[in-house]
Amino acid sequence: MLTEASRRRSFAVISHPDAGKSTLTEALALHAKAIREAGRADGKTGKRTVSDWMDMEQARGISITSAALQFTYRDAVINLVDTPGHADFSEDTYRVLSAVDAAVMLVDAAKGLEAQTMKLFAVCKHRGIPLITVINKWDRPGKDALELMDEIQERTGLVPTPLTWPVGIGGDFRGVVDRRDGRYIRFTRTDGGKTIAPEEVMTPEEALEREGDAWTTATEESELLEASGADHDQETFLAGQTTPVLFGSAVQNFGVHALLDVLVDVAPSPAPRPTVSGTTRPVEAPFSAFVFKMQAGMDTAHRDRLAFARICSGVFERGMVVTSARTGRPFATKYAQQVFGRERTIVDHAYPGDVVGLVNAANLRVGDTLYLDKSVEYPPLPTFAPEHFAVMRAKDVSRYKQFQRGVMQLGAEGVVQVLRSDLRGDQAPVLAAVGPMQFEVAEHRMATEFNSPVTLDRLQYEIALRTTPEWIDQLNAQLGVEVLQREDGEHLALFPDRWRVTSVRNRLPDAVLEPLVAT
Repeated sequence: MLTEASRRRSFAVISHPDAGKSTLTEALALHAKAIREAGRADGKTGKRTVSDWMDMEQARGISITSAALQFTYRDAVINLVDTPGHADFSEDTYRVLSAVDAAVMLVDAAKGLEAQTMKLFAVCKHRGIPLITVINKWDRPGKDALELMDEIQERTGLVPTPLTWPVGIGGDFRGVVDRRDGRYIRFTRTDGGKTIAPEEVMTPEEALEREGDAWTTATEESELLEASGADHDQETFLAGQTTPVLFGSAVQNFGVHALLDVLVDVAPSPAPRPTVSGTTRPVEAPFSAFVFKMQAGMDTAHRDRLAFARICSGVFERGMVVTSARTGRPFATKYAQQVFGRERTIVDHAYPGDVVGLVNAANLRVGDTLYLDKSVEYPPLPTFAPEHFAVMRAKDVSRYKQFQRGVMQLGAEGVVQVLRSDLRGDQAPVLAAVGPMQFEVAEHRMATEFNSPVTLDRLQYEIALRTTPEWIDQLNAQLGVEVLQREDGEHLALFPDRWRVTSVRNRLPDAVLEPLVAT
């Protein structure tokens, strides 16, 4: 079991929208020979990406859901958990980052570190997740390479330690210097980047003859980096003080092979996990896992519900009966699958670092811990504070059962938070979202998956604060304030703006009004 765990590399890719995350995910699967031909998130090659399986993702060319891809490379088993790229789904991305051991920070060569990248970097830093940085789109005009290194260090505090260095400026990408051995790896373009780009390895002498001044400039800059101490050190990387850097072009499949090698060589394998009791659960302890994602609608023929669980310790065996730490009830794992985009295969055994899909997990929730034998519970996953609110109603009241089933499912998955009150009733639940696109996904899925078209009426609330039952009546009596109950039992007081919050606090100084903060 320890040998198998040491082979695992579990990671996610974080980036700002349009930095090329889905394209890189596809390119990694292509280079690992998990797929034969790479698609594009924008569909320009005529083939869609494996990870973006939802029709709404394909229509818009963005990632909305999380997807889990597993493939082997060299002697390692790679678990790539794809994350939503859009900022409106940052809560889903946050959950994914709780299930990985490393992350790849994808940076657009022309735009540098963008807002969403910095937010996700802060999450990784808080969780102690080591970061590998990839400068993407070097085949297009962009910033100077040394300028990007300065930007990374100034804005993240991480010391960049490039493992490869580009030969040719942005937009004239010829290849890279491998700073570890001085070789030149020259790239060749392929038709639309659909297949693996051939790599030609040259000695420094051959590179100088082939590339001339571009090679001389690259080697001089590499020597400058060496003089400043910007060389990879495994200890400082794992401690979150440095970040290895690679240059490439995901859409052209340049530099992807090098990233896979770096993941195998330097990314950490699964380690003991902290528990709510303050101890850590060793990798070799009996089986344990936690659910970080719920998803329905992946199998249109069966309408099943899939729970993505990250294995933390022990060996998973299909059919084993485990215990849910939240309910204390047994859960049979008769139907367990490995998920590759929308495709599924039965899994009989899995190990720490792996992600398995548990089918028909109606009694599981995001954040649940599952264990065998020795009891354990991992810290709960935080819930973000919603900033957008809307009342959902069924267009066809005769489809009320489908409406209720859909609302329940979307709430369980975390697509939106579902809030209710006796005054509004079950026929008009309030949906709460971090970003407005979550409403679009909910509306789309209610119509296509649950066959219950809905209307959404936006509410003027912008702030949600946690309160307690004894304050419900007094808060509801305040102008412009409404208290609703979330499905996890929490009571949320909704306010139209910060001025109203201040006004209510002045009137009710002892009222419980606590912020919902992700930690």
